[in-house]
Amino acid sequence: MQAPTLLITGCTKGIGLAITERFAREGFNIAGCARNVNELKKLFTHLSTTYPKQKFFMEACDVSNKEQLKTFANDSLIEFKNIDVLVNNAGIFLPGTVLEEAEDTFEKLIHTNLSSAYHLSRAIIPNMVKNKVGHVFNICSTASITAYTNGGSYCISKFAMLGMNNVLREELKGKHVKVTAVLPGATYTESWKGSDIPKKRFIPSDDIAKLIWSAYELSGSTNVEEILVRPIEGDL
Repeated sequence: MQAPTLLITGCTKGIGLAITERFAREGFNIAGCARNVNELKKLFTHLSTTYPKQKFFMEACDVSNKEQLKTFANDSLIEFKNIDVLVNNAGIFLPGTVLEEAEDTFEKLIHTNLSSAYHLSRAIIPNMVKNKVGHVFNICSTASITAYTNGGSYCISKFAMLGMNNVLREELKGKHVKVTAVLPGATYTESWKGSDIPKKRFIPSDDIAKLIWSAYELSGSTNVEEILVRPIEGDL
């Protein structure tokens, strides 16, 4: 019997890497994508060596490019036939304000943070509906519910991501596919290294992975609709 399969974008760093490692540890096959080929090769070697009985498929992909994303989805379905868990994780942050950010900032953030999740969901979820099993996790942000100074188009993209998540949840009721929005506050990743802010002020990436696994583990009768998590001392 084939092990269940996780498909995740942005699998080589931060929250994405923590989720990838957690599900691999729980016996999942993994289909993952990221832009950096060398980081993908390193992750593939690590996972294949650590979990030799499982299958791992890594493909370079810029998620803001719809055609590359569709190719990754199609290649993953060919490799594994079925996808059990989809994590729309890849995203970028560019600071700025609506009136002052660079001309192409809005499009870049929408394509990377929102359109990627939309197109990948359209490519993968029909497989789940056909099999009457699946769980979709959309990595949103506290910026999905709270606008903040210098958030600009990033906040807009994350508000929209939560909206898409809620639409999917409504559409997939009764089709045996769960949908969960994950709204992390400041989480410690490589992008914060070198910062003067103490590490204890951040959420560890592993905590987000633990919460996602806990939501996945629940019975088929239960759908966790939102996971909202902030640092113990509050937002930065």
